[in-house]
Amino acid sequence: MTMPDADGPLAEQLLRLTRRVHRIQKRHLQECGVGITPAQSRLLRTLAHYDAPPRMADLAERLEVVPRAVTTLVDALEESGKVRRVPDPTNRRVIRIELTDDGRSTLRELHRARRSAAEEILAPLTDEQRKVLGGLLDTLVDGGTGRSC
Repeated sequence: MTMPDADGPLAEQLLRLTRRVHRIQKRHLQECGVGITPAQSRLLRTLAHYDAPPRMADLAERLEVVPRAVTTLVDALEESGKVRRVPDPTNRRVIRIELTDDGRSTLRELHRARRSAAEEILAPLTDEQRKVLGGLLDTLVDGGTGRSC
């Protein structure tokens, strides 16, 4: 199998599609009126995957960002009432982050906005094209683990 040229037309198409997806998702976020940034949205979605409230360090690791970035996001989300800091029941020096009821409601709105954005992006495709694209995306998502800088 030949390796594609990383600067070739296919790579450029993929990058353009990624930028388009981000723009459309951002617009849908604004239209749903939840008043949060894409980064805050990502943090909320990440929080929802934990069984118990995580530490900020856990969030930073999962989001692959520095802890200070998580602090800034949590500060803004806490100010808007979507998350709260709670003490760890076993170690009073540790603070955990949990979703509030408003945060869970916001997650539902975010889910609707993301689905709406996805439908807009996929609208030009036939059912067969969607099926093929799904298979290709599965291959790319689950594919090679080798990384280079």
